[in-house]
Amino acid sequence: MILYDYCRSSAAYRVRIVLSLKGLVYDQVPVNLVTGEHREGAHIARNEQALVPVLEDNGVQLTQSLAICEYLDEAYPQTTAMLSGSAIERAQQRSFALAVACDIHPVNNLRVLQYLVGEMGVDADDKMQWYHHWIHTTFKALELRLSNRSEQTDFCCGEQPSIADVCLVPQVFNAHRFEVDMSAYPFISAIHARCTKLEAFAKAHPDLQPGA
Repeated sequence: MILYDYCRSSAAYRVRIVLSLKGLVYDQVPVNLVTGEHREGAHIARNEQALVPVLEDNGVQLTQSLAICEYLDEAYPQTTAMLSGSAIERAQQRSFALAVACDIHPVNNLRVLQYLVGEMGVDADDKMQWYHHWIHTTFKALELRLSNRSEQTDFCCGEQPSIADVCLVPQVFNAHRFEVDMSAYPFISAIHARCTKLEAFAKAHPDLQPGA
């Protein structure tokens, strides 16, 4: 199993967490998004979108982080489940994960920020305002969802990490990196703190990856 990733990619971070939680052994090949390695022919052959991560398993290359995470859940069911419980509970876990992966990440990822600055001439302050706006828009909603849970659990959707926590932790890492004020999000911050104390999450941290 080979993971093509970039240390600070939120999407790759998610996959590293799942691989770590499941105890799966894999090799890492760093693809530097800052220097443009992802746009070179070798990586385009792996992923026509020129994005990371790409997971190669059994000779097949898979793209899109949540598709990879669900693949790992289905292909390796004997290990820790990222989606569990009833159909409703699994839908709730997906819903939380997608709020991050579909509503924050696509408008705040590196290529969007580079386009804002390079093509549209947005200055550094306005870029940061853009970034903070989209974090706050979704974090406010997720914080409310967490505070309204009928039962307050240690993680987003229960007493063990799920795909929801897998998506939340990299986004909080980015929020800290871009100096987002997290004081309005005590539930999110508490869950992030619990997750990052777990060995599987700690091993996946961007600072510990090749090319960091």
